[in-house]
Amino acid sequence: MRYGIVLTTGGARIAGDLAAEAEAAGWDGVFTFDGVAISDLALDDPWITLAAMALRTERVILGAMVFAPTRRRPWLFAKEAFTLDRLSGGRLVLPVGLGATDDKAFGNVGEPIEARVRAELLDETLAIVELLSLGEEASFEGAHFHFGPMALRPAPVQQPRIPVWPVGAWPHAKSMGRTLRWDGVVVQLADGADPARLLEVTAWVAAKRAMAITEGPADGPVPGRPFEVVVDGRTPGDDPAGAASITRAHAESGATWWIEADWEHTDLDALRARISAGPPRH
Repeated sequence: MRYGIVLTTGGARIAGDLAAEAEAAGWDGVFTFDGVAISDLALDDPWITLAAMALRTERVILGAMVFAPTRRRPWLFAKEAFTLDRLSGGRLVLPVGLGATDDKAFGNVGEPIEARVRAELLDETLAIVELLSLGEEASFEGAHFHFGPMALRPAPVQQPRIPVWPVGAWPHAKSMGRTLRWDGVVVQLADGADPARLLEVTAWVAAKRAMAITEGPADGPVPGRPFEVVVDGRTPGDDPAGAASITRAHAESGATWWIEADWEHTDLDALRARISAGPPRH
């Protein structure tokens, strides 16, 4: 299992410092999050935040938990991702979801909020990002997006595409089915981080992948690339044994990434303390 942590506070100005501290403390990944106008939160742009993190680190995987491509033009999302992948030396991952509609940058500004439409937008966006990843001229015709021949150059470091981890809302068939086409699943359980329920998810994924089921516009997982099972939750930084017992249970249920995410508290000192305590390795 690998271990990441979400920078839930601090903003772009100190994100680089926090990411460097996390790398030094032994974390395997450092993540920001993608929000525009949520409640009274002070939110910086995720791509600029990630750029600051990339420039201060050398090893850790970088991304956002999770990107909401449904409110972005796909070719611009692709260009931002390709640039960040090159800036980081090929360390970007793309956890993606439909987006949280409590963000005022959805329905409040005229972006679609119907789940079906957002799902269609996400699928087309991912197909476009993959299509343009090779840096070769391509065109696209979909229900929501279309464009004539163009190329985005230079291409990202990671080929044939940057790893994509869609959110999989268990046990919803369409949401889970989307994950099979890509490189991992950010597991979303209605009852939270439950190892017993996670075991249902990983058993389902293993069975479907064994049957080589791939639907939709993508060609399926990249051969030889591991399929990641990503879970998030909280562990106590001041109780290493207790923290390890939590992540051990999830690893035994098939998780390959634990993402430490304290969404309830936004105290910078507490975040720094959790970073310095290190990952909850078992």
